[in-house]
This record gives sequence, C-alpha cells and structure tokens, in this order.
Amino acid sequence: MTAPPDLLLTDVTVGDRPGRAVHVVDGRIAWVGAAADAPRAGQVLAGEGALLTPAFVDAHVHATATGLALTGLDLHSRSSLTEALAAVAGAVRTAPPGILLGTGWDETGWSEGRGLTRADLDAVLGDRPAYLARVDVHSATVSTALLDLVPGIRDLPGFSPDGQLRLDAHHAARQAAYGAVTAPQRAAAQAATLAEAVHLGIGSLHEMAGPEVSSAQDLRALLALAGERPGPRVAGYWGELAERGGLGLVRELDLAGAGGDLFCDGAFGSHTAALSAPYRDRPGTGGALRFETAQLVEHVRACTAAGVQAGFHCIGDAAVGQVLDAVGAVVDELGLPAVRACRHRLEHVEMAGRAAVERMRAWGMVASVQPAFDAAWGGPAGMYAERLGSDRAAACNPFADLADAGVALALGSDAPVTPMDPWGGVHAAVDHRTEGAGLRPFDAFDAATHGGWHAVRAETAAGPLAPGAPADLALWDTDATLSAVLDRRARPACRQLVVAGAPLQPL
Repeated sequence: MTAPPDLLLTDVTVGDRPGRAVHVVDGRIAWVGAAADAPRAGQVLAGEGALLTPAFVDAHVHATATGLALTGLDLHSRSSLTEALAAVAGAVRTAPPGILLGTGWDETGWSEGRGLTRADLDAVLGDRPAYLARVDVHSATVSTALLDLVPGIRDLPGFSPDGQLRLDAHHAARQAAYGAVTAPQRAAAQAATLAEAVHLGIGSLHEMAGPEVSSAQDLRALLALAGERPGPRVAGYWGELAERGGLGLVRELDLAGAGGDLFCDGAFGSHTAALSAPYRDRPGTGGALRFETAQLVEHVRACTAAGVQAGFHCIGDAAVGQVLDAVGAVVDELGLPAVRACRHRLEHVEMAGRAAVERMRAWGMVASVQPAFDAAWGGPAGMYAERLGSDRAAACNPFADLADAGVALALGSDAPVTPMDPWGGVHAAVDHRTEGAGLRPFDAFDAATHGGWHAVRAETAAGPLAPGAPADLALWDTDATLSAVLDRRARPACRQLVVAGAPLQPL
C-alpha cells in the first residue's frame, strides 16, 4: 500500500509521556521526541494530548465468517433456546435466498438445558437449508435441507440424527455451507471485518484460512481486497498439511505460514479437544486427535527445511503434546537453529503444563492465545469447569507461565468465536479467572501489539514506537496515559488509525 511521504503526529501522549510527537516518512517512523522539537512535515495530525500507541494486531481471525456474523445472524447474545429460535425466525424474513448462515449459540447457560436441534430448525425454516455454528465453531446444528445437500454426510464420524454435527460430519457441512457464499456476499463480509478493525484500532489481522474453514479462493479474495485500498494489513496463513500440498499455496500467495487453523483437535465446548484423560461431563470420551504424529513430523520437517513457519490448532493437552513431540523430532533431525528460525506457532494452546511450556521456550515457538476464551468460559462455574473439572479448568490458558518462561505471546480473538475486541482481550489477559495466571498489564498490551509482529517474524529490533518501525499507530480518544488506561481497564475509542503511515478514513 502507498504511504504518504511525510506525516507528523504532534501533541500526543506516547506511553506515559505527554507532549510528544512522531514523524513518519515513507510509511515508517523516522523520529520520536518532544513536540516542541518536531520537524516540519507535509501533513500534520494534531493529537490534542490524546494517547498514541502502536496499532493492535489481532493474531487469529476468520475474516469472512466474522463479517457474515457482523452483517447477518449472530447468536452470541442469545440467552436461551427460545431467544435463539426467535432470532432464526427473524433472520429468515430478511436474509437473501440460499443457505441461512449463523454463528455463536452457546447452550451452556440456557435454561432449557440443551442446544439447537435439527427438529427446532425444521419447525422454523421448513425446507430452507441452514448451518448454525456453535460458539466454538467446532460443531454446528443444521437443518434437514442442509443435510440433503451433502451426499454421504450421514455416514461420516460425528454425524448425529438430531442435526448436531461434530468431527468429519461438521467439516463436510461447513464446507457445503460456506462454499455456497457468493462472491458479492464474501466481498461484503470481508469489507465489514476490515471496517470493524479500523473502528477498533486494529492495524493488522492474521487470517487463519484453510480447506476446512474457508477456501483458497476466499483467501485470495481477502488478500486482494486488503491490497487494493488503504486499510488494515492482512497476514495470511493456510492450514493444510505439506503432504496434501499445503506448501504450494503458501509459496504462490507469499503467505506468512503453513498452519494456523491446521486442526490437530477440536474444542472443549464441543467435546472434541483431545485430552489425556476423559471429559468430566462425558466420561466415555477424551476427544480425538485428527492426525497421526508421523504426519505432523513430516509437516514440520517440510516447513522447517523450506524456512516456512508452521502452525497448529491445538487446545487439549493430548493435542499440544502430540504437536510438541513432532517438533521435537524435527529438532533432532534438522537441528535447533533451523527450528527456532521458523518460530512455529501453536494456536490456542489452552492446556500446557510445565514440560510443554519449557519445550516451547527452548524451541523458540509462539503461543497465539485468546484471552476472551478465559473471560467467557473460565472460572469455577464456567464451561471449562463443567467439561474438565475444577482442577484442570484452573490450569487452562496459563498465560503467566508462558510469559514467565520466555515464550513469545500474541493475542487474538479467533473471531467470530469471540468478537474482535483488542482492549477487552488485553484486560482479560490481565484479569485471568485463575488467580496468578494472568499477565502484567504492559506485558498484555505488548502481546496484543508487538507480539503480533513477532508472531509473523516481522518485528523491528528497536521496538514498535522507535525509528525504523512500521508506522502502524492508533490515536485514542483519551488524554490518559497508557498506564492509566491499563490500570482502569478503560476501553477508549479509536480516534484515528494509521497503517503504513497512511491515516485511514472509516471504511
């Protein structure tokens, strides 16, 4: 994207220092100092004492699905089955023809004690196909008409006659549902996500694409949209094993990595995260690993040999352990320096004991985590405790252990699983529901900004607000210092977002 040649942001508070100025040349910070000493510039943006920070980086997003939730049927706020079905009925009256898409329902707090079923949807929708993802997006309820569009789905693992699909059946239904999204629908959804990012002060998004969550066509369209006009940067990831050709698209599109949502397991809410011991509320199952360890070894080996960053979705302790075993095998084969240079990523990594954390530190890995998960489902009465029991639940999302061990952290939302909300994510990382497991305030803010650049191997040695750093900046509607914003758990509005030195207008 083309940056203005010369921009001065003056009379701003940088960190805890008011009366500062930042000079930007060719999209990078050229000078930082006292406003009284600022050089002349072709364009001046007066801060009037407002707080200036690095722009946020959301390190885990699904842009099209997020945009569809922003513009369509979003069930996150529905507090009962009755409310959810009323929302579905309302959406039918306004949604365009075709498959009805929705996301966000969560039965764990519903008074009816159950989730949506196929019969519920059929009663409201008749012969209208519908795909309604559960909040964790690792299971969904579909209507009979949607099932009829997917030959053989009733024979796949995870199929249930009540329409609540998991595992392979869910993946097949999701592919059919999102495969029916038209190019104009996709473009509108992606534009809505980028516009929301500007509104929230998010300068970069890490798009977690893959054959099970979107498509190569979807990723190409998003990268093209982000590149054709000023707006948030998009770093693309493609979650497909090397043995299945995943590295080809990484090279073709010059992506940030071969991974992200490469699903090694599922999620706690859908009982599909892979555990070393059974679920508390479903004693007969411990979830399931998606791949053989040898497949993961081959993927990490191929990525490391090519100098490409690998990444894996892994939530349960069995999945985390399997991925780390694979990385360890490649350390033995190709050597520690080659593996560390790639900064392989673990997405979510919600159950990581001391040994796992130490291996991540030793091998230079990145933990891409979602603090809003703990805010939504942690605590003694939350979904984690219901699924895992109080002891295992209290150990989930060990942010402090990771940070104290020196594991690099990047914060994301996994939108649309939880909304893009960078200040909320920072505060959730600090106010962890398990005492002692949260981050220090500045560490949380750093993980939500500079941590995202580190995660894509694009950080600058001098830091995010030093000369030479990319001029991705957010000016906030507050004259408080950063320390005060963090201490008060404030959530100021973004007054102005600057990406690559270009002040952005609302999209």
